[in-house]
Amino acid sequence: MRSGRVAFCATIFLIAATPAFGQVGGPVTAPVARPAPPQTPAASVVGPPGAIGPRAPFVARTGPLPARLTVEAAVAEAAARAPAIVAAQAEVDAARARLGQARVRPNPELNVEVENLAGGGAEGIETTVSLNQRLDLGGRRRARVSAAEAALSAQELRLSIALADLARDVRTSFATALAANARLDLAQANQQRAAELARISEELVAAGREPPLRALRARTALAQSEAALRAAEAEQLAARQSLGVLLGGPVESTSLIDSEALSITAAVDPAETLEVRLAEAERVAAEAGVAQERAAARLDPSVGVGVRHIAETGDKALVAGFSVPLPLFDRNRGNIAAARAGVRAAEARREAALAQAAATIANARTALAAADARVRALETAAVPEAREALRLTELSYQAGRSSLLELLDAQEAFATVQSELIEARLARATAAATLTRSAAQ
Repeated sequence: MRSGRVAFCATIFLIAATPAFGQVGGPVTAPVARPAPPQTPAASVVGPPGAIGPRAPFVARTGPLPARLTVEAAVAEAAARAPAIVAAQAEVDAARARLGQARVRPNPELNVEVENLAGGGAEGIETTVSLNQRLDLGGRRRARVSAAEAALSAQELRLSIALADLARDVRTSFATALAANARLDLAQANQQRAAELARISEELVAAGREPPLRALRARTALAQSEAALRAAEAEQLAARQSLGVLLGGPVESTSLIDSEALSITAAVDPAETLEVRLAEAERVAAEAGVAQERAAARLDPSVGVGVRHIAETGDKALVAGFSVPLPLFDRNRGNIAAARAGVRAAEARREAALAQAAATIANARTALAAADARVRALETAAVPEAREALRLTELSYQAGRSSLLELLDAQEAFATVQSELIEARLARATAAATLTRSAAQ
């Protein structure tokens, strides 16, 4: 080497990475199998799970809602319109894209090295062009793909959870809106009955058959019924607006069809609930993270081959190179320990999710059974008996054998049991929605 020789090295990274620039190392094992993709109530929204290729982004449905809605139709409309589902689907698309990126092999490097730029003239320049490739002997790509697959499985489960949560909220809000409609109908009937009773009492007082106090009591009952009617109207409006927020459009009160069905008899395995499956997927992802950190600690050598041109003599020579990092200071021990701690945390979260799922299912079944028993008791006994008592009291009052106070008491008793029936049906629908949410797959 002459005195005054100066070395200049320029490294150019190739932008495109194709299988032609594959690893030279040992065979790559097949990626670990991911759990079966979750089934959701809106498969058309989710798209084909596990697909890696480019796909059109999910676009929320717009436009007016159907004129008539059952609870299942409302769930489908919400799944197609809700921004939360759009966000969750976008996260799945991002995880799918990261999996595709994880499968890409490392780029080769094109090196151009020019020596003797100064001190020897143009004839002394020596130029070397070489192509270098890192060999993935430590399994980094394999570990990276496994971690990305585990992350995709977890994200698909989060999408299923978002859909299941939305379905539960829609069912609960739908039942609340139906209950508000029933309360409004009851308030209107009570107001009409109170108005008719006030009219009759005024006529009886004018005829001298009732004291003025009776008419005052009837007018008081009428004022109370009108106040209850205004409250029921406001409650119905609020319930309709809350449901409309979930469905992405205004909901008319007359468009809701009561199609309640209580056919949740199959046992729900807590281990198969979405939350427990997500916790298990996160545990698998944490274990994949440990494997990824271990692979990062292994040494990946690089090999290169090139051609050197000597300008002074016009000679050309084949050159080869080999390099390997020396693990003198960084062996990635801290990241490996952190990943192992993450596995322990994920295992603990899975146990907590399993216990919570079992408690939620048990509580929902208990609440559903209690509410169903209450509904049956009210429908078969309390409401028919109160209705018959009111009918007999009205006949007795018209015949002059019962007082106005007795008639008012009978009307109040009938309205009370009707209101209790509405609340019991709402409680049953809410418990059923919770249990359906727990059973979602």
